[in-house]
Amino acid sequence: MFHAYGLYTHIQANRLRSLLLLAGFVVLLLALLFAVALLFEASQDGTLPQIMAGALRDLEHGWPIAFVAAGLWFAIAYAFHQRLIDAATGAADVAREDAPRLYNLLENLCISRGIPMPALKIIEDGALNAYASGVREGHYAVTVTRGLLETLDDAEIEAVIGHELTHIRNRDVQLMVVAAIFAGIFAFVGDLLFRNWGFRFSPKRTAEEGRDRGGASGAGLAIIIALAIIALSWGLSVLIRFAISRSREFLADAGSVELTKNPDAMISALRKIESNAIIPAMPSRMGAFFIESPTRRARALFSTHPSVDDRVAALVRYAGGRDMPRLEPPPIEDHGPSEAQPAPVSGAPGFLPQDGRSPLDPPAPHGPWG
Repeated sequence: MFHAYGLYTHIQANRLRSLLLLAGFVVLLLALLFAVALLFEASQDGTLPQIMAGALRDLEHGWPIAFVAAGLWFAIAYAFHQRLIDAATGAADVAREDAPRLYNLLENLCISRGIPMPALKIIEDGALNAYASGVREGHYAVTVTRGLLETLDDAEIEAVIGHELTHIRNRDVQLMVVAAIFAGIFAFVGDLLFRNWGFRFSPKRTAEEGRDRGGASGAGLAIIIALAIIALSWGLSVLIRFAISRSREFLADAGSVELTKNPDAMISALRKIESNAIIPAMPSRMGAFFIESPTRRARALFSTHPSVDDRVAALVRYAGGRDMPRLEPPPIEDHGPSEAQPAPVSGAPGFLPQDGRSPLDPPAPHGPWG
């Protein structure tokens, strides 16, 4: 069903996967409604079968209202999502005169491929990272950090821009915004319950009240089931959002190579970004939008991105790129150039080798490209 041949069939198969994942949000929303109905019925007392039957009746009558409320939530978030994202990440709009080098690289790449020009934003942070956002034509934006602009050379920045433009072309950013909005519903309800905002349900207290009245009402067990459903729905919604992000990073890397014809620049950019991607003040819910997670990396299912090693391996295998050694974070103290390595050429452009060689010299036997 999901077997694919080549980049474009991978895109189509991935879109189908994403539609199925979003359909999962609808199922989780129904489960969430049933859990809330269980909590309400448990407060009315009764046996467990009576509470379950009452919750099913409430779900049957209440789901249209709940879906209208969810739709209203979605409409508001859809209309103001860019302002919310900018506020969360600290991104600010820039014009050509503010960042001419970055603006020209983005404009040239868009013109060469006939891609509408998105807005350009910068986060004033020394980390190396970038993301795309937006939900419809004319409202897309590409955001980069100041550190990325100052550290990467032109070819590497172009590769990063190509990665983000691919997210826009494939409608990944639209899907990520929608997924984040739906996941926010589950996070809101989970916070509301587990932090006791306005809810006074207590399984232990309710069960004790039932025993005091001389019977086992089943309310305590019903509340435990409801809370378990809410916790499971919350966790699964987060996993679905993460899975949507992970499944698209490989395609965005491949799309960047298709746009720039330079897999080595994409690999080099990923290696540099990997060494300094963390933005300490970045909210964790925004991590999935970035080219590399700006928060501390999680493992397995809770990771928002595939590892850089896996992404580089895919570029090497399928795009003919050449890997480079993993870069370590910059040292705290600079002790000057090593005796075994020539001093860098002063004022050399960023795309030239930083070891004193001329571009016309034969490659070093053990250079950074292996």
